[in-house]
Amino acid sequence: MRVIAKKILREFWEKHNDCEDQLKSWYKEAVEANWQIPNDIKKEYPTASFLADNRVVFNIKGNHYRLIVKINYAFSIVFIRFVGTHAE
Repeated sequence: MRVIAKKILREFWEKHNDCEDQLKSWYKEAVEANWQIPNDIKKEYPTASFLADNRVVFNIKGNHYRLIVKINYAFSIVFIRFVGTHAE
C-alpha cells in the first residue's frame, strides 16, 4: 500500500514519544500490506473499526491512541486522516 502523509505520524510521535515504535510498526506493516477489502485488514488488526466512506480506526499502543485512515482499495492508497488521543 502507498501511505500518504507520514508527516502526520512523525509530528504526533514527536509530541507523544511513548507511541513512536507502534506508529512506525503500523506504517511499515501498512506499506508492505496488500489490502483489497476490509476483511484483509480485520485479519491483521482484529480490533480495527470500520466507518463509512472506507475509513478505518486503528487502536495504537493498547488503545491509548487512535489512528484514522481512509483507504482507496482500488489504487492501494492509505490516507492518514487523524492520529490522537481518545479525548481529541
